[in-house]
Amino acid sequence: MTGNLSDRRGSFLWYTFLHDPMAGVASGVIILFLLGAILAVWIAPQNPFDPASLNLMNSFYPPVWMEGGEVSHLLGTDDQGRDLFSAILYGTRISLMVGMGAVLFSVILGVSIGLAAGYAGGWTEALFMRAADVQLTVPAILIALMIDGFARVSLPLAVHEDVVLYVLIFSIGIADWPQYARVVRSTTLREKEAGYVAAARIIGVAPAIIVLRHILPNVINPVLVLATLGLALAVIAEATLSFLGVGMPATTPSLGTLIRIGNDYLFSGEWWIILFPSLTLVLLALSVNILGDWLRAALSPRLR
Repeated sequence: MTGNLSDRRGSFLWYTFLHDPMAGVASGVIILFLLGAILAVWIAPQNPFDPASLNLMNSFYPPVWMEGGEVSHLLGTDDQGRDLFSAILYGTRISLMVGMGAVLFSVILGVSIGLAAGYAGGWTEALFMRAADVQLTVPAILIALMIDGFARVSLPLAVHEDVVLYVLIFSIGIADWPQYARVVRSTTLREKEAGYVAAARIIGVAPAIIVLRHILPNVINPVLVLATLGLALAVIAEATLSFLGVGMPATTPSLGTLIRIGNDYLFSGEWWIILFPSLTLVLLALSVNILGDWLRAALSPRLR
């Protein structure tokens, strides 16, 4: 019975996906970015992280279709002579790593807290939910800035560049867990009153088994939608932090770092340095949002 229900649900999702052209286009764009990020080592003309491959004499080349452009630098070069197409491929990889890592961290933390609060109730629920309410009053980007600043002050200067990726993942992820916790907690409150949970209690099933085996599968759908939409927000948050100069360093550029570098040359004629990374960020975030909206509509009976 469960297998038939899963098959019908999968068939419905596939049917709605095939009949939603925007979701198909968004998925294609996301797959394209993912493949570019994964295969950057093989398809990028240059490794922008390798100082030995850079030549300052090649700096500020325009795109290939403009006068002075070169075929070897399709989208031009930046102030350090980095091939912009290569930098975007590698930068997209870093932005996606930070975004996915932050979403995974916030999902694990938020779902765990939401399940514990919803099932245990009492002081456990009050403690976790009041903490979530307090954190929601502070903007997520401010929390990320505070954590990043604390890490920079407390850690030795020599290890800053080695740990900045993990600090970004933690700072963005820790700022977003309350939304997952609140959604999971509300769903858990409803599910724990269901008949199958009462039957499991009567036959002596341990609470941890009830939560993990029976309640958790029923909170996956809203969490999946939130995580999809949260990925776009996490990528934008990373770009914002890097643009402000507290994210990835210039030697390991993400999309936000490339935009920050390009902003310095926006009014001096080298517009391509900021334009192409910005377009990449916009297309990536927009595609993930469109896919998340489709998933929300497909999984929510009220929106069908």
